[in-house]
Amino acid sequence: MVTSISNAINAYANTAKAAGAPAVAGEGGESFLDLVKGAAQGAIENIGKGERVSAAAAVGKADLLEVVSALSNAEVTLQTVVTVRDKVVSAYQEIMRMPV
Repeated sequence: MVTSISNAINAYANTAKAAGAPAVAGEGGESFLDLVKGAAQGAIENIGKGERVSAAAAVGKADLLEVVSALSNAEVTLQTVVTVRDKVVSAYQEIMRMPV
């Protein structure tokens, strides 16, 4: 999953460069690419933390409350990523159905 997110971010950056499109900055001065990249990296870190805490719990080195919290956060993050992916795919399919 990490590789596919990185590939998607790189493909977006390469397409934007090839089209000569400037980075569109919002009020915070952050481009869309930076926003997507930050969100993807945050999701990866959150899910990774859940895995690390879960592994620590398996050997008895983690508090139960910490494990439950980390796994709940990882689950919510995964559900969010899947929902966003589904919306992007749906939007892409809708665009492809538009007459030119």
